[in-house]
This record gives sequence, C-alpha cells and structure tokens, in this order.
Amino acid sequence: MSAESHPTLPPVRLHSDAELARDALGAPLFARAVRLARWAGPATRVGVGGELAADQLPGAAAHLGLDAGDEDAAGHASQAWRVAVDTGLVDVTEPEEDTDAEGAGEAGEEPHGTAAPGEDLALVTGGTPGDVLGLWRAALETVLADAAVPDLEDLVDALDAGGEIDFDRLDWNPGREADFLDEVLANLYLLTVAEGGAADRPIPLPVLAASMVVPDGMSEPTDAVLEQVSDAMMRLDDQFRQLELIGLVEFRPVDEELMAQADEDDPRGDREADDEDVSRYGMVRLTPLGLYGIRARMLEAGVEAPAVGELADKGADALLDAVSSYPEHAAQAEIEHWMAGREPADAVAELLAAARGDDEGGPLRRLRCQQALALAGPEAEPAVRSVLDEAELGGLARVWLAEHGAADVPAPAPEMVFWLTVDTIAAQLAADGETEELPLLMETLTAHHTGFFDQVWRVEHPSTVQVLEAMGRLHPDRKTAKEARRAAFKARSRRP
Repeated sequence: MSAESHPTLPPVRLHSDAELARDALGAPLFARAVRLARWAGPATRVGVGGELAADQLPGAAAHLGLDAGDEDAAGHASQAWRVAVDTGLVDVTEPEEDTDAEGAGEAGEEPHGTAAPGEDLALVTGGTPGDVLGLWRAALETVLADAAVPDLEDLVDALDAGGEIDFDRLDWNPGREADFLDEVLANLYLLTVAEGGAADRPIPLPVLAASMVVPDGMSEPTDAVLEQVSDAMMRLDDQFRQLELIGLVEFRPVDEELMAQADEDDPRGDREADDEDVSRYGMVRLTPLGLYGIRARMLEAGVEAPAVGELADKGADALLDAVSSYPEHAAQAEIEHWMAGREPADAVAELLAAARGDDEGGPLRRLRCQQALALAGPEAEPAVRSVLDEAELGGLARVWLAEHGAADVPAPAPEMVFWLTVDTIAAQLAADGETEELPLLMETLTAHHTGFFDQVWRVEHPSTVQVLEAMGRLHPDRKTAKEARRAAFKARSRRP
C-alpha cells in the first residue's frame, strides 16, 4: 500500500480489540484453520511444501463438515490447512528431499513429513485479543497472496513443457497483481472512512473498479476504458469471494445472469444497464475487522491512518492540531473521547491555552476549541472567564458564556468583534473551503455593523487579507462585496 498514493486519511472508528478478536474467530476460513490445527496429529502426512498429502484431504474436509459431494471441498480444506501452517497454528516437519528407499516406506510411496498442533494454537483460547488479531492478520496475508494469483485453470494452460509458468502467455505479473489488490483495498478503505469512519455502507463494485481504472479528470470514459472497468470488476469479483472467507469484507457477487449476458455479447446490455439494480453488479463492504486489518497494513506501509480515540492520552495542543484537519463528525468524536477522561475545568483550561496563537492554523484550532467547550458544563466558567480580556480568546469566551446563560458578561470592544469575525471566517475557510453556506455566514456577521469595512481592514489578524478577499468574491450583496474588495486592497497596502 503506497504512502504516496494515500498520504493522509480521515480517522476511522474501530471496534474494541475484544470485539474484533471475536469477529476474527468467527471468520469461516480462520475458524477452519483452527479446527484443522486441532485435528492434526501423528497420522497427519504432509508433502515437501508442508501441504496436506492428497489422501489426507478427504479426511480434513470431512472434519470441517464440508460436503463430500462438493467438488471444491478438497480445495477448501487445502486452503484452510495452508492458513493453519502459515500462521503457526500447525507445525510441520517436511520430508527430506533425499529420503532413501527405506525412509520412503513401501515401494512407490512418496516420502512424507508430519504435522502437529503448533504452539500458537494455544493463543486462540488462552491469549489476549491482540494475540488472536495477530494470528488473523497472518492468515489475512496468506489469503491476500492467494487472491492475487490467477485461476488455477489459467495457470495450467500457461505451463510450458518444462513445467514452468509462461507469465507472458498468462499476462500476469505477480508484483503488479499484488500492488493492484493493495490499491483496491486502499481505495475501498478511503471510500469507507470518507463516509463517516465506519463500515456502514456497501460500495458498488463498478465504483470501486472505476476508481482503479478511470483517469482523473475523465468525465466521459471511452469504450476502451469501460472495457477495462468491466475486466477489473471480474477480477475483483473473484478476489472478494476469497476475501469474504477471512472476514475482511461482506460481498454480494456480480449476478451470474449479467455475466452470462456479457459472455453472449447481449445487445441489450448497454442500453438496459442504467435501469438495472446497481447491486446486481456487485456490492462490497469492509467489515469492522476489515477496517482494522487494512489500517494495520497501511500503518506498516508508512501511511498516516488515524483512528478515533488514539489522541485520548495526548495534550490539548496535539488534540487541536490533529482534529483541525478532521471532518466535523470525526473531530467531534475525537474531542468527546479526549474530554471523557479529564476533569472538565482542567480540560477547558488546557484547551484554551492550546487555542492561542497567531499562526496560520490558529483560527481552526480555536474553532475546534469552541467545539470542545460546547461539551463543558458550568464548572468550566472560571476558566472561560479568565480569558475574557484576551484578544484571541475573549470573543470565544463571551460566546460560550452567553450560550450558557452566564450573568455579568462584559460587552466586547468593537476591535474584538472585528477580530472575532475575521477569525471565524478564516476558520471556516480552513475547515471547509468556500462552501455554499459561507456567504450566508458572511452576511450574518456583517449585517449589524455599520461601517464594518471601514474598520475591519485595520484588524491585526494574519488572515485579514485572505478573509476580505473571500468576502469580495462570495458576499451575496454586490455592493457589500465591492466594499470588501476595497478593504482588502487597503489591508494589503498596509502590510510592509
């Protein structure tokens, strides 16, 4: 997963380790691996690569309760065994490659190794939730590696006479395929956390495939690009079927009737696509366990992938700096976590101290500070009153006191009103940019101040020019917007 592709991500809401460990133990493939690890014993025979001997597979499948009539039963048992070996749930002793005839047993019998439950199997019931999640993550790596491999039939077709895979004929590059799947999962993660930091909405498979294929800025994909999207969907359909077994995703596959139509080159397909239920084209959702797993892989790759709650033991300065770049809902959740573990009065005093500063990030820190103060009750009043005379915090303090019905709140000086107006608009610009709501805020803040623009250009605030220029562009009243542009010119001329 590329840190360059996704340098900073919105924070994600994670379930507790105990809940995630329970989900991991319930993942079908991991549960099968655990069952086979407990089944392994002196009579279990393995090959040179640690794989189960062919004649052991029916017994393994039966132990897992797989239908003997299912042609995929042996494959499912083999996959579960491979996961058990790769995660350390099973210890194998592979046969010596130079085993002599005596060691090989009866004539014609292939040499074999042995297997036994591994030491890590005890962690499943006796370890911490973190231990269980560590095992599950190792299992996930095995499944991801498997998912990046082409269909077995394609591999067989691509074998040359010498038993080597002809990668050119297969059109498969192992590194490229692994990178593709990593990027798919990174995009799925990003689409998920952008919707609120929780895995609560499935993503249509065409949307995910298009995010991998359609070039940025292409409004109308060409037929060639659409064909690439379709090919990517089919690859993802196969890969997500595998990833669902390890609990990473919930997946609704592409409707087989649609695939049949595509195979038949049904002329109705393109015309009727808009009328089809989008879910027929496949839907995928990262599970809470999947969010945890993909985030863990991103962190290992150097990607900054914050989680809500991880700032709870940090200072107010670290909190305000971090949540300044968070979406509103995520900032609120993180602030609530931080406030919950502190005495309200002490927390408010620390927040106010951290909100000071005339640097570029100051307005947004004060906005998040105000968001945090909204959670405080009457016990915070002394700390709030202590900053009433400060230019940077006095306006914020008056707003809080008025909202809480406090008595004897001194009226602010005009200079403080102007300063607070500039600071408020600067914070909104930093948080959300030039939104549709911002012109209304500008109109509200300036409507009750006669001669506002005759005074505001003198405000000693680092964002005065930026705010006045924005008001000149966005203020809904044309005359007022013109006044704002004049004031911006004066403010620029005033600076050295």
